[in-house]
Amino acid sequence: MGHPLLPARLPAARSDGQHRGDTSSNLSPNVKPPLSDSKSVRAGAWLVNYHSLSSPLVAYDGTIRVEAHPDDKGRTASGDLYQRQVSFPGAMPPAGAVPRDQPDPVNGIRILSRSNYRYYLRITRILEGSTSEDSFGLGLQMWLFNATDNSWINQGDYSATMIWTPAPQNYLSSSDYLEGDVQADGTGVVVGRLNMGWISPHFRKATIEIDSLQGSHHPMESGTGQNWQTVLQTLGWDVSVIESQKDIAAPDGFEFSNVELHRMMLEHRNEDKLDLEWRYHILVVQFLVSTSRGLMYDIAATDSNNVPREGVAISSHWKFPTHGSPDWGHVKGERFSNAKAAYFRTAVHELGHAMGLYHDQSDLGFMSTSDVIAGAATAANPFPDNIKWAYAERGLRCLRHYPDNFVRPGGVRFGGASENDPQITPRDAEIQVPGLRLEVKQFRAEVPLGAPVRITVKLTNDGERAVRVPKDVSLKSGFVCGTVKTAFGKLRTFSPLLGCIDDHPMGALFPEAGICEISVSASWSLPAQGLARAMVRGSTTVLITPPQSDTHAAAAHRILTTPDAHLVLVLGGDHLVEGIAAVQGALGDRTLRPHFAAIEAKRLAKPTMKCGVDIGKAASLIEDEDVLLCSREVMKLAKLFKAASENGGNEDKENSKGVQKILGMHKIVDKSQVKF
Repeated sequence: MGHPLLPARLPAARSDGQHRGDTSSNLSPNVKPPLSDSKSVRAGAWLVNYHSLSSPLVAYDGTIRVEAHPDDKGRTASGDLYQRQVSFPGAMPPAGAVPRDQPDPVNGIRILSRSNYRYYLRITRILEGSTSEDSFGLGLQMWLFNATDNSWINQGDYSATMIWTPAPQNYLSSSDYLEGDVQADGTGVVVGRLNMGWISPHFRKATIEIDSLQGSHHPMESGTGQNWQTVLQTLGWDVSVIESQKDIAAPDGFEFSNVELHRMMLEHRNEDKLDLEWRYHILVVQFLVSTSRGLMYDIAATDSNNVPREGVAISSHWKFPTHGSPDWGHVKGERFSNAKAAYFRTAVHELGHAMGLYHDQSDLGFMSTSDVIAGAATAANPFPDNIKWAYAERGLRCLRHYPDNFVRPGGVRFGGASENDPQITPRDAEIQVPGLRLEVKQFRAEVPLGAPVRITVKLTNDGERAVRVPKDVSLKSGFVCGTVKTAFGKLRTFSPLLGCIDDHPMGALFPEAGICEISVSASWSLPAQGLARAMVRGSTTVLITPPQSDTHAAAAHRILTTPDAHLVLVLGGDHLVEGIAAVQGALGDRTLRPHFAAIEAKRLAKPTMKCGVDIGKAASLIEDEDVLLCSREVMKLAKLFKAASENGGNEDKENSKGVQKILGMHKIVDKSQVKF
């Protein structure tokens, strides 16, 4: 088992002395072999149909993407297959019968149903240039996808002699059509038949829809000649950009949480037919709760409809700081949407996350971050003039050759895309940086079953040399992930999908009593080391104690078996009715109440679009002396209480015992450590 390797960049070979064709551009539909007696594999998308001899009642459709590298440097190819039931009157199809309802080539790149995805094709051998022969040898691996656990199994190495034949009706080019029997390498046994015909100069096809609030502006171009068309043209994608709503109503100055962003997407986007169209949604709001400039919010707990990577959001009204680090150059003090280059670049960056890309700080391209780019600016080349308007080489290869379900909206969750390919991000490129130490501490050594487990994570440099590290090592930063090994040896993982690890509970990571080991890893790109990544790890243990009473057992059981309860713990909000009810049950139990009180207080003190705050009730929850409050929770509650006061909260409630307790604790909190 494992992730499929991306296709190798195959070296150029010139076996017959013929001039190569189709290498001057990988997008032009008009490129033809230069000589009438020479043939080449045309760059772009080829419609593929595969018939397996072992499964005569089904067929497989999809595309093979062929990238022609400039300067006669060969080709890279990859593909995907989707299963289609073959309908025949009898139990078995007659020999040589053509399946019905297969994609029509006249429609170009066809979007097929996500539930029918079956294979990733890693092309290991293809015609690199041109040939005067009527055939060439194709080598491929077929990686079977298991949707249950998002795993892959390499079915083996295969080869086929692909023969040029006249294309059937509706193909764009009669001369760009190939057929061949697929054989298992080593045995020579024929396992199926592969047909492929050229249908598009592009590799993939998608739509981007942009909606914005009143007073916010769509990010459409950089002001320096860059726009969606110029950016996406470099990918070789056929992309349509739809400027949809520009006047969605919302309160002035409102900060949108991830949950609210997802709800807005569901309410306002035009289409949600992801089995017919790859549609990515960009939502522009005034301010964001989770971050300053932009984010891809449609992940895990935020993904209420369990359809990942549909939408991203950016903030139009955030302002660049005028002081501090980094130096924001020309745009200091500017509202984000007025700094066109930085604003548009962030939209492209967040869309990259929706397409499955991770941060890449190997250069100053799209998948680097704004603060890293600004930090690399100079007096001669200040931010945002130093933005590199391009994807890094790794990003280009991923967006052209990753499996469909790593890239398409509604495919695998973010973080599920493989970085195990040794040609992309080799495991041996993880570097243990001398002197760095990741300290992981549990807030309480013993935690009752069903209660959230609080931990803190601290990165320290014990060495003599300064080291460039992330500013934040919480899960919110995207640099941290980890595992929990339960008392019975079960291994559970957590990742940035769950929110901030030292600010939020870890939900059902701890479903049983006993000693559990929590391991945390932080990793980030090393710009001066190419594709290498720094890696540092730390761990701690916690004892999950068994139920103390029947009411504790019942409340813990409800928390652990109600999925929405875990979302409430991480996200808050007022829309997850079953989850809120489970939390209320925990608050009603004497053992669990101290562990849940601060979490419920934050939920009640945090405003949502459909519900106001209840400072009085929130404050009353934390009045008891045994309530657990880590430093981050103290800071968060103090911020919420102060915001309520500034917005005209009730003075009696503001002066309540609970509010004064939080404000008093906030004054003595050392923000780098847990004091309570």
